[in-house]
Amino acid sequence: MNLATFGNLLRENGESRVGFILPEGGLIAPEFHITEVGHVAKRFIDCGGTLRWAESCLLQAWVAADDKTHRLTAGKLARILDLSRQVVPTDELPMELEHGDGPVSQYAIAGAELHDGELRFRLAHKHTDCLAREACGLAPDRADSAAGCGCGEGRCC
Repeated sequence: MNLATFGNLLRENGESRVGFILPEGGLIAPEFHITEVGHVAKRFIDCGGTLRWAESCLLQAWVAADDKTHRLTAGKLARILDLSRQVVPTDELPMELEHGDGPVSQYAIAGAELHDGELRFRLAHKHTDCLAREACGLAPDRADSAAGCGCGEGRCC
């Protein structure tokens, strides 16, 4: 989901509470705070020597141990996003959420649903992949045959 879609959903459901569904089906504690909205730009070279660039809009969710009654509405989060316009250059960036319940994890924001007055965003795991398959001696269409080698979802063995 990109920032434009995320923001539109927030504005269309301004009075709804916001929630996040973890990939395994659980929810981030409802008293979470959004403590950061950032533009993340990653410039890197893959193992085949190709220069690459990736960008995202990253939200940081934090749960305060001493603030159990806090609830974030979609309208309030939309206003927080509006403040981020100084650092987020475009609405086309993919949305991600960073959350620490133990180790810090980053998730892609993959979809949304309304459930009992709450706008819930579905989080998805991010995965590693070999971006230079030919340079690594892997077939470019490895994703189609990965199930046979036990790698799963096309990631390098």
